[in-house]
Amino acid sequence: MLKIGLMQDFRNPREWRRPNPELYRAILDQIVRAEELGYDNVWLTEHHFAEDGYNPSLMPTAAAIATRTHRIRIGTFVLLLPFQHPVRVAEDATCVDIWSNGRFDLGVGQGYSYKEFNALCMKREERSARFAEGVEILKRLWTEERVTFDGKFTKIKELTLAPRPVQTPHVPLWLGARTEKATRRVARHGGHLLATIGPDPAPWYLDELTKCGRKPSDYSIAQLRLVYVANSEDRAWEDTQEHIFSMMEFYGDILAEANDAPGDKEVFQFKSPRELRHSPMGKAMMIGTPDQVARKLEKFRKDFVCTHLILSTQLPGLDPKKGTASLELFAKEIMPSLRNS
Repeated sequence: MLKIGLMQDFRNPREWRRPNPELYRAILDQIVRAEELGYDNVWLTEHHFAEDGYNPSLMPTAAAIATRTHRIRIGTFVLLLPFQHPVRVAEDATCVDIWSNGRFDLGVGQGYSYKEFNALCMKREERSARFAEGVEILKRLWTEERVTFDGKFTKIKELTLAPRPVQTPHVPLWLGARTEKATRRVARHGGHLLATIGPDPAPWYLDELTKCGRKPSDYSIAQLRLVYVANSEDRAWEDTQEHIFSMMEFYGDILAEANDAPGDKEVFQFKSPRELRHSPMGKAMMIGTPDQVARKLEKFRKDFVCTHLILSTQLPGLDPKKGTASLELFAKEIMPSLRNS
């Protein structure tokens, strides 16, 4: 059965800024409401040094959610592994798994923003090697009694992780990827796949799992999509277009600079929020009435392999009450049939 979750980034853009404690409480209340509505997962995403306060520290946020919820799973999409010591990540993830009583999923990625790597005085070209070392260390710390590792970036000696995660053999490990090379690497690492914009990476992933002798049915594929529903299409776009524009301005800048995947330089080519609605990008977004969004999701299910659908509904600067109302309408009008499709 399809799992349905929501994404949270806790962004607080200047145009709609409110006190951070107020925003954080409102988003946490929204997550509690999502659990009541039957959503399966809440996913947290990070960036660093962003003007809008994009959540830079996922583990404290995940722990806060764990103490307010009882059933919903909590995941990261994604924690930028090269920026952190792998032992610290393993210990923090273990603590969140304990606080949540085994409801935590650790999703990691290698990062892409030149601004972040430059600010930390790290070589961006080393990110894949740092990432690979980190993933290996995480798995070994969770599954071996005593770990020694002599890597290029990380060295540890006879280290025993304590306490241990609630989940066995370890916290589920998800890896983010967009390009074919990165997607196939996820399969070789034996991680679940976190996917977002661009062509469906699932065929590459499933093919590589098979080549590695792994059983594809043992693995999950999450797909992130922008979804917002309201009682009319006009209302849905009026609620969201300014916030989508703000969000895409941010991503358009850092994706174009990174230029990691085909089309990244052309992600954002808009001069005003009103252009979005009738553009190819806007038509691809799942924004509108429940019937309109349901039809788009039906096509999406035919075109993309997906075990976990993630809704990006709480847009940067959007009043959390509006985000919650959209999640409520989606849960009432779309979720039941979507789960059974």
